[in-house]
Amino acid sequence: MKPITKEEVLKYHEGGKIKFGSRKSLKTQRDLSTAYTPAVADVCKEIADNPSKAYDYTNKGNLVAVISNGTAVLGLGNIGVLASKPVMEGKAVLFKTFADIDSINIEVDETDPDKFINVVKAISSTFGGINLEDIKAPQCFEIERKLKQSTDIPIMHDDQHGTAIISTAAIINGLKITNKKAEDVKAVISGAGAAAIACAKMYKQLGIKHIIMFDSKGSISTDRNDLNEYKKEFAVLTDAKSIKDALDGADIFLGLSKPNIINKDDIINMNRDPIIFALSNPVPEICPSEVKKYRDDAIMATGRSDYPNQVNNVLGFPYIFRGALDVRATHITENMKLCAAYALADLARLEVPKELKDIYKNYNLEFGKDYIIPVPFDKRIISFVSPAVAKAAMEDGVARHQVDIDEYKLQLEKRVQK
Repeated sequence: MKPITKEEVLKYHEGGKIKFGSRKSLKTQRDLSTAYTPAVADVCKEIADNPSKAYDYTNKGNLVAVISNGTAVLGLGNIGVLASKPVMEGKAVLFKTFADIDSINIEVDETDPDKFINVVKAISSTFGGINLEDIKAPQCFEIERKLKQSTDIPIMHDDQHGTAIISTAAIINGLKITNKKAEDVKAVISGAGAAAIACAKMYKQLGIKHIIMFDSKGSISTDRNDLNEYKKEFAVLTDAKSIKDALDGADIFLGLSKPNIINKDDIINMNRDPIIFALSNPVPEICPSEVKKYRDDAIMATGRSDYPNQVNNVLGFPYIFRGALDVRATHITENMKLCAAYALADLARLEVPKELKDIYKNYNLEFGKDYIIPVPFDKRIISFVSPAVAKAAMEDGVARHQVDIDEYKLQLEKRVQK
């Protein structure tokens, strides 16, 4: 793909990226009276008597809010709510395109966590789910936790969990290809922000026991007294003072920090068939060409679309919310997220349809080191991930609506074929 110019980008975004329309006919006086006053009062009374009827008679069950305060936007940092709006609009477009979920972006100009929580809580009943986005750590942890406790709809901070789910799917297949067991491997994580901590938590769920994490001050070790409660969970007793030290004998490197933070000297002593995920964007922690030159046995992933194995959150959040919405889940459990990761991993091991290979002509879409997770335009993702999430929600007892999984899969396949 040739580089996209700034002029092209600005032209594409003119007028914004989302619009709204009606699902019902409104062409006659009868339509007007039915859609609005006086007949709409009958629907209002139904919902007043039974609030769950809002899922039947409004768009609540297929509506997700993308909400941010603009404090951690992409790699741009705290640029404010108005500058974050193009990103949030983009997220809304992705919801609709990939999972047929209606979405509205809401930028809340509030950096105080408690005040932000109160705003979101106050409007939450309007929506079937809330996708928190680009909120800085550690406030994002508290915001998500308190909102989950005080609302009864799925709420997920995608910057944390999206990256964790997709990279976990990649690790599941990476371990399969390299014939390594989760409990035996050593993982090194560069970065200790929202995404890094969420990844570490999910890797522990996967069975990885030996994890050493680094922040800007060094290793997250038990001898430090400057760790917040979220970092303390991953404090370990270690002599490794640098990432280079920690990578000696390591099996996995996850980078969620800054460009070019490691080099060939750091990866040369990793174990055989190392798994190297350099996810800093747009410039990774180490360039894939350098990894290939010095460790041609490595499995490499980045956050970029111009290299194989892109860890892209669009593989997760549309389909996770789709499954959660369709069973009217009260929240998204850890099991639902892990099941989504396994479903993605399962899909990547299947033969890829010809039409998808035609879209990605420059990539080898055969299960192996250069293809460990699906690509974004694989229409099969929805019928793998959403049913897995829905099934987990029902098993976990958080689903208010039961579905037949086989029938549900067929419904989803028809939905993306429209």
